[in-house]
Amino acid sequence: MGRVMEAHKGASSGPLRGKIIRGIGGFYYVDTACDGVYACRARGIFRKDGKKPLVGDDVEITVVHEKDREGSLDRILPRRNALVRPAVANVDQALVIFAAAAPEPNLNLLDRFLISMRQQDVQVVICFNKEDLVERARMDELKKAYLQCGCEVFGMSVLKQSGLQEVISLLQGKTTVVAGPSGVGKSSLTNYLKPDAGMEVGELSAKISRGKQTTRHTQLERIAPQTYFLDTPGFSSLYVTGIEETQLRDFYPEFSQRAQGCYYQNCCHLTEPGCAVKQALEQKEIASVRYENYRQIFEELKNRKKY
Repeated sequence: MGRVMEAHKGASSGPLRGKIIRGIGGFYYVDTACDGVYACRARGIFRKDGKKPLVGDDVEITVVHEKDREGSLDRILPRRNALVRPAVANVDQALVIFAAAAPEPNLNLLDRFLISMRQQDVQVVICFNKEDLVERARMDELKKAYLQCGCEVFGMSVLKQSGLQEVISLLQGKTTVVAGPSGVGKSSLTNYLKPDAGMEVGELSAKISRGKQTTRHTQLERIAPQTYFLDTPGFSSLYVTGIEETQLRDFYPEFSQRAQGCYYQNCCHLTEPGCAVKQALEQKEIASVRYENYRQIFEELKNRKKY
């Protein structure tokens, strides 16, 4: 049982609607909320039509064996979106977690993640964990740097259990991808939100003789009705792809808000005279760390074209 009350399971008849929470070994585990999780085989028509079910897909299933909790995946409902990495559908938001300290936050890596999510049109919530390890002034500095980028920013401490109710409120009624580097407290947050994470699916796997899996698979965890989260592996590097260096400025909202004041219409906010963005930087209206990250990623994209 998670931190938010689950709905009571009840009997159902006819086709059931649910969400794929995991796919492995040819089975798709479908959470039907009140009726529980079923291990389903996808109909052959999906292969024929070139469709592949994804974790996060809303689907319709038919129960084949109620006792063994097995079913047939009959229909994939229309997707709102689909991420490539991780491969998951119908994502409402990404919760990216960095530590305020221990380890020191790599804000260049954070900017790269924000660019990636913006490319995929996914709203991001930024969380700085371990706020108990830094002074209030440092937390204010981190929040101020990223409030202008169009994201909600907040601090928490999983260890001290502060700020966690705000996290639960942000997750409510949504499917959220939880991401961030290793060692920032993602696993601790997952254990708090869902102490028995994966147990139901694990038991179901044993019933169909799939055994214990050692490979990490994409899996949604349900912590309340219509509330799911996906804990992704920690990352220590992230490359910006799919855009030209001249397009990078469009991924910095605080730059776009001021770009109309630039002397040159196609200003890249680097060496051009009459740049409103650089003027805002000098007046400390734009965080210097955000601007320096922009410069570094710009050069990286520019130099990549040469090779």
